[in-house]
Amino acid sequence: MKKAIVLGATGGTGQVMVSELLDRGREVIAFGRSQNKLEALMAEHNHHLNLTYQLGDIFDCQTIVEAAKDADVIFQCANIPYQEMAEKLMPLGESVMKAADILGKRIVIVDGIYVYGHQVAKGDENHPQHPHTKKGKLRVAFEQLIFSGKWKRAKALIVRLPDYYGPTSQNSYLQPTLDGMAAGKMSIFIGNLQTPREYVYLPDAAKMIVNIADKDDSYGENWNIPGAGLISGKEIIRIARKVTGNQKVVIPLTKNVIRCMGLFDAFMREIVEIMYLTKEGFILSGDKYERRIGPIPATPFQNGLEETLLSLIGNKN
Repeated sequence: MKKAIVLGATGGTGQVMVSELLDRGREVIAFGRSQNKLEALMAEHNHHLNLTYQLGDIFDCQTIVEAAKDADVIFQCANIPYQEMAEKLMPLGESVMKAADILGKRIVIVDGIYVYGHQVAKGDENHPQHPHTKKGKLRVAFEQLIFSGKWKRAKALIVRLPDYYGPTSQNSYLQPTLDGMAAGKMSIFIGNLQTPREYVYLPDAAKMIVNIADKDDSYGENWNIPGAGLISGKEIIRIARKVTGNQKVVIPLTKNVIRCMGLFDAFMREIVEIMYLTKEGFILSGDKYERRIGPIPATPFQNGLEETLLSLIGNKN
């Protein structure tokens, strides 16, 4: 891969993919619909000679075709808000896959773990897909679309991330907690503080995703992107207090509290059905990655959280 296009390049995952690809000397096209955000991304990378951008609409296949015609690989990192997922996820999949098929390109789809539902076995790529939520069932249909036989020329793979965090993260479950801690304010934590859960540091995820995309035999498959282990909310807050000096209260939001908030907030209303993950967790196995790609990059939580919080503090100053 010499040249890649990143769809949704100004989002949390898109930004870190752009950085990782540039660090490896690849040419990168940043694709998005906001010229201001794309120009800010260019400035953040000091107008790197290998970075260009293209304006376009992820739901307009033809704009993707025009932007991606010279790329070797398409990275689909654009995100759909929870409250719009039912209406927009499948059209997004149709648009990006049609573009990849017209061009005969490889395409990497960044997705999550809702397809699995409750964990009942080892969390590898063969874990049963028995989702009990509407988002999970929708994601199964999305996977079926990506790997549909109707695409004759596109070659796709799906990477699945658990909850994540990092300096570029924008809409993760940890974001309200880390934003509040960095700002010296009282903050919230979505879920209980005791359950050990898996989180992946986004720069680590980007390294793994590019490593997978570089392998010819990776396509046509699902790939798990595991984190650096398990950590509880209580331990995250302990580290955050040490980094920021913020000793103000952090309020854990239970399912019932979020359900009440959902009466007035569409986003919170959509979180209720997937609160099972904050209570049970889901642990992804990296065995396949280690067997076929190599060692898993795993930044310790202490280091990753420190880098994330210091970045947030710097952005607020």
